[in-house]
Amino acid sequence: MNSLAAMLTKGQEEVASPPSASHSGGWRARYANQLCTAPEAIARILPGRRIFIGSGAAQPLGLVRALVSDSARFSDNDIVHILTLGPAPYVSPEMEGRFRHTAFFIGPNVREAVQCGRADFMPVFLSEIPELIRMGRVRIDVALLQVSPPDAHGYVSLGVSVDVVKAAVDGAQLVIAQVNPNMPRTLGDALVPVSRFDCLVDLPEPLFELPLQAPDEVATAIGKWVATLVPDGATLQTGIGRIPHAILSELKNRHDLGVHTEMFSDELMDLAKRGVINGTRKTLCPGKMVASFLMGSRELYTWSHDNPMLEMRGCDFVNDPFVIAKNSRMVAINAALSVDLTGQIASDTVGGRFFSGIGGQVDFIRGAARSPGGKPIIALPSTAAKGTKSRIVSTLECGAGVVTSRGDVHYVVTEYGIAQLWGKTIRERAAALIEIAHPDFRADLLNEAKARCYVFPDHPLPNRGALEEARVVMLKAGERVEIRPVRVSDEDAVQDLLYRLSDESSFFRFFGHSVAHPRCEVLRMVELDPASSVAYVARLVESDELLGIARADGESHSRSSAEIAVTVADEWQGRGVGSALLKQLVEKCRSIGFDSVFAEVLPANGQMRCLLKRHEFSCNAEPFAHTLDFRLSLRVEAT
Repeated sequence: MNSLAAMLTKGQEEVASPPSASHSGGWRARYANQLCTAPEAIARILPGRRIFIGSGAAQPLGLVRALVSDSARFSDNDIVHILTLGPAPYVSPEMEGRFRHTAFFIGPNVREAVQCGRADFMPVFLSEIPELIRMGRVRIDVALLQVSPPDAHGYVSLGVSVDVVKAAVDGAQLVIAQVNPNMPRTLGDALVPVSRFDCLVDLPEPLFELPLQAPDEVATAIGKWVATLVPDGATLQTGIGRIPHAILSELKNRHDLGVHTEMFSDELMDLAKRGVINGTRKTLCPGKMVASFLMGSRELYTWSHDNPMLEMRGCDFVNDPFVIAKNSRMVAINAALSVDLTGQIASDTVGGRFFSGIGGQVDFIRGAARSPGGKPIIALPSTAAKGTKSRIVSTLECGAGVVTSRGDVHYVVTEYGIAQLWGKTIRERAAALIEIAHPDFRADLLNEAKARCYVFPDHPLPNRGALEEARVVMLKAGERVEIRPVRVSDEDAVQDLLYRLSDESSFFRFFGHSVAHPRCEVLRMVELDPASSVAYVARLVESDELLGIARADGESHSRSSAEIAVTVADEWQGRGVGSALLKQLVEKCRSIGFDSVFAEVLPANGQMRCLLKRHEFSCNAEPFAHTLDFRLSLRVEAT
């Protein structure tokens, strides 16, 4: 007996000693009468019936084996389920005519059957499957599932999968359960009375485990970018795999995170053990980690047993966008297979063939979008097929399905950065997405965008290295500000910044009154010559508002000196934005080899003079000069 089974058995022995049969409601006698073998239970299923099979790691493999072994007497039986981790022998070619599978979500074990036409795919939001079952639109005649042994009150637990299983239990005419001492007793909406079952098969088996996927270099880079979008007190939804693993690994220094997710993984367990996840700032089910199914290691399943912090609920609750939106600061992180330059997300098809399903992506994207302070995020590598194909494309391939519409998408993240699309035009979206595409494909994407009139005919290529470095700083009042290299896609925001400057700030910046800032002028501020110029912008992390820009320009043939200029929105002056920009600018100029930097400042520009002095610039004031010359040597003097 493994450790989980031993723990469960010990727990049952401690509580399962009621003083009388009447006190326990007589469930023990009923339980004994319902016990049978797997073949005896399967013998009760008639031909032509729709059979539901339990989800994920809770797939009742013993019952599945018995079903397939008895296949000779079946005909036209429909088998339905979402993703299952175990084998699916009922979709093999020799089962044709006996069983046909309908996938709510296509897993690896049934993908070939769906693509070859031996199985069907039902595109449906995960949040709506329970209601379809309860309404009878998706009729369930038989439910095959796996449960824990009963507790002292005659209740078994659905354990690691409640998702759509609870609805199937409620709606099926015949309910057969494999009772497994290895199934943890999870709480929430996972408990079902013994009286609900028609047949119980006592059959211990190890639960299916899902090995951790160690993050590679690409996943690690994506994880770092996504982590910048997750504030303290956020409530998380994520999946499993290299990218979610990398993201959650970057959150170990966060505080008071919560969980409201369809899938609960080992990485979330690890953050809960560290105290990073405690749910204290959740606005829905505070103190509870809400999930609908668990997939991972035996350690995860053991940890979930009788864990009062973990609340298992059905997908009709967990995935309901209106429920999700009740979590303030909801951060939903989902994957995609490709995204086009307008922001359409394809995540259930590859090469025009069905690959996975809608799942809960749209549920959580929409729920997080309506959450106060929420952030819906699509995270994906920039390339596929070992780097030979771009996942960011000018238009989705023929046969690709749009799972998440362009109107729903807010953030798209690759290893090259973050594209914030919400509230942006097609021109702005295309520019931002090209910048986070793999460098090998940016030129082609830009040409295709121009051919479709998505961007201006003279739109330049992204700045080289513009997405390779960024840092988040905390201002004096606690605001989180991202300092990062300027991007060509910042063009509109920079232009808006210039027009919003007060007359005084504009005069100090341009040494005169400027009534217009045409696009040609703005492009000179956001385009970089990698041999001679450096520029950074400051953006408020929570709203993506542009707060300021700083730039240094030297001569391409010489690294002797570079002239700098710092521009900060009036309402953010004196709050640390200019200092953060200048510090980053000076560090970069020093690292790439400039000997010194200088700034010409009007004598009346007191704020700029103070800023430069704080950063150890020296002032050379010529008598009767119209400007002051501030300089800083960047040479490292030999000792």
